Amino acid sequence: MAETMSRRKVLRLVDVILRVPPLFIIDELLRTRFGLPQVETNSTLSVLEEIVLNNQEDFFRRKFIFTDTDYQFDSHFYRIFFIKVSKFVVSFLGCLAASCIFMLWTKHLIILYMYIISVGIVFLSYWANVSTMKAVLASASVTQSSVLEDILSLNVEQLSDPNGCVYVLLQNYVIQCILAYIFAYTHQGPRYTLFQKLLPISFLAPSILALLPLPTTILHHAPVFAALLPLAMVKFILWCSAFPIVQTLYGGFVHARIVISNFGLSTLLETQWQRLNVPCVLRTFWLLRVAEHAGVLMYEMWMGSDETIPSSDPIVPILLTATKSLLISGCDTLTAVLGMTSIISYICHYIDCFFHWVLLTGEEDDKSIGTVSAILFYILALQTGLTALEPEKRFVRLCRNFCLLFVALLHFVHNIVNPLLMSLSASHNPAVHRHIRALGVCLFLIVYPASLLTYLWTHHSISTWLLAVSAFSVEVIVKVIVSLLIYSLFLIDAYRSTFWEKLDDYVYYIRAFGNTVEFCFGIFLFFNGAWILLFESGGAIRAGMMGIHAYFNIWNEALAGWNVFMKRRTAVNKIDSLPEASDAQLQVLDDVCAICYQEMRTAKITRCNHFFHGVCLRKWLYVQDRCPLCHEILYRVENGNEIKEGEEENSENVPQGLQERAMPRDLPGR
Repeated sequence: MAETMSRRKVLRLVDVILRVPPLFIIDELLRTRFGLPQVETNSTLSVLEEIVLNNQEDFFRRKFIFTDTDYQFDSHFYRIFFIKVSKFVVSFLGCLAASCIFMLWTKHLIILYMYIISVGIVFLSYWANVSTMKAVLASASVTQSSVLEDILSLNVEQLSDPNGCVYVLLQNYVIQCILAYIFAYTHQGPRYTLFQKLLPISFLAPSILALLPLPTTILHHAPVFAALLPLAMVKFILWCSAFPIVQTLYGGFVHARIVISNFGLSTLLETQWQRLNVPCVLRTFWLLRVAEHAGVLMYEMWMGSDETIPSSDPIVPILLTATKSLLISGCDTLTAVLGMTSIISYICHYIDCFFHWVLLTGEEDDKSIGTVSAILFYILALQTGLTALEPEKRFVRLCRNFCLLFVALLHFVHNIVNPLLMSLSASHNPAVHRHIRALGVCLFLIVYPASLLTYLWTHHSISTWLLAVSAFSVEVIVKVIVSLLIYSLFLIDAYRSTFWEKLDDYVYYIRAFGNTVEFCFGIFLFFNGAWILLFESGGAIRAGMMGIHAYFNIWNEALAGWNVFMKRRTAVNKIDSLPEASDAQLQVLDDVCAICYQEMRTAKITRCNHFFHGVCLRKWLYVQDRCPLCHEILYRVENGNEIKEGEEENSENVPQGLQERAMPRDLPGR
């Protein structure tokens, strides 16, 4: 069993590694902007005018040539335009091919990589043979003898010369043997016995011919003829695989169409996301990318060619500067931002696990915080145009996005601790250590944003970003205070011996205050974002997110709050219209409320002569207007001798037998 699990982990790791190279190809194509010219935003000339004006002919011919029908640009412009279009088309096709490779099944990826390795071996063998032939011809022109002649004449001095061609031939012999063995193992061509035996001879043929006193022309063309057999096998496989490749692509298209038609697009995306293991691939890609930049940075520091990091500085500033450089280069393309997003999601997931461990709660939604934080960070990166900024501005913007993300994490942590506080107080949980842990997390949610606000307002000037961070921080503090107040009220109610009728009102007022503050901050953030959109950095993504924020966080919240307020006001009016039970009636009744099963020191009497707590009955009226016991209409508005339209009819719809069966017989006065 353990061996099976280990084998699965190894295969999963191999699958992840195989999918990383296509991401590097896409990343490099995005870095070159698909070959399109990069023009400064403040330039007054268009791309076409810039290209034309760079020509060295006279001004009018550089700009345009006027005819009776149209403008004709000179040949220099057309040549540059054709080159740019060709680069764009090739880059786009390369990106599309890399995306298709990324989505292949593991067995197809292995076949593809084996084919690429075999092609690379052919060209590497050809290059090594060409270099060897050049060294042999150069040595023969000086010594006027071949290696075979030196061996037969026992010319030890010439054979042992370090600058001679013997060492080059021996080195090439070893290289060609290794390449021949790898090619024989990886090539996808027909594995006939004769071909397998001819492959080592084909790779070693130039090294063998270099020993003989042959004409220069033969030695010069020997690498070409040596590469013919493996190259022919490679081309043969390419032609033979053309139809299976098309068949595989078409089969994938048909499979996707069937899944979409039967289960929907979301199911297809979810299954492919799990099959491709996208988060792990993105993390691996980003870590390898950063490791590559770190290696280049260390090499430049060692060679002294990087002036931004002087080698004479202390180790801490060097590490800080190097980290800054890695962060800047780690988000300069969209694929790099995706990789960084996956890393952040991974970290936030373990932050979520840490708080669940502190609060002794189970993880209901696995990686919920990680997923939401990843979406939030990527949206922030797209909104701010992170990849298009200059290095210094990109680093500043990245730090600001991190700050916003950390404040958002506090809201997620509050969403974890708030239901725990409510359950601990409502269930009279005697576990003191759980109360202490929850209160400790609440203290952190108050102290940390307050400290952050103090630091930011003392070290940064006022800006739209600072206002947004401040709004999020104050909002989380208010939410935590509201939760603590309600938690305190529930604890007080738990230790009371009598029913606390005003508890529901106090809880409603506190929650209404908190919701009003959140709503005001939502409006403030909307106007703050509108200012950014109009005067700082506009964009379709920011405008779309503002629309989503306005709909879900402002309009829907306002509508929900208004509905709750109207329901409560209507319920209060209904309850106030019912008569209050006297002490004598309550003594005669001597019963508990049928809704909450608590003793009744005060009660409301319904039209059907049933007794309930006023608070309990008000909560019941939030849901429906019928008595909990006999289902008769509880509230009627009378105008003279007329009853409110529709209520008599509703009352008649309740069968009399049902009313009688629902009415308890063992309670007096009912």
